[in-house]
Amino acid sequence: MRHFTHGTRLSRITGTAGIATLAVAAVFAGTGTALARGAAADLKADGVIVVAGSTCTWTNATTSAAAPAALTVDRGTINAPGGNLACGGGIAATLNNNPAFTFDDAAGTARTDLNDITGRQSFISCRYKATNIVWDRDGTTRKYVNRAFTAAKTSGSFLCPGSVTTAAGDASVLFH
Repeated sequence: MRHFTHGTRLSRITGTAGIATLAVAAVFAGTGTALARGAAADLKADGVIVVAGSTCTWTNATTSAAAPAALTVDRGTINAPGGNLACGGGIAATLNNNPAFTFDDAAGTARTDLNDITGRQSFISCRYKATNIVWDRDGTTRKYVNRAFTAAKTSGSFLCPGSVTTAAGDASVLFH
């Protein structure tokens, strides 16, 4: 029976799956504090998510409008140096586009058109795209929780999985 140590190819592949999931989910996460409807909006969004034991957070990303108006989230205010997206566990994530959100307030849902994200750990880089992600509003707040979605690999190491699935409730976004 062969035993694998932390530095083996098997552990790198397992870690790569975590990178991919974390990268896809990292940009879509919301904090636990929510604003009630009618509160003054400051055109910002925050996030946090825990995946495979690693946590990614970002705060105060700039949005182009206040929800529920159609809006985009400015990747320059999420990614460093202009933003503060940070992940634990030796993982780094970068948002490659400005996701556009549209809202159906009567149905309590939101939708993003495209999310293009790169995750990196050590020398391994994986890029994924997800389209038409649906989010459900949390009560009367401006926090939206994801429905399950799959992101397809668009480039990166052969060690990167061909796609990653984010389970329902594993990501959220809070507009304030």
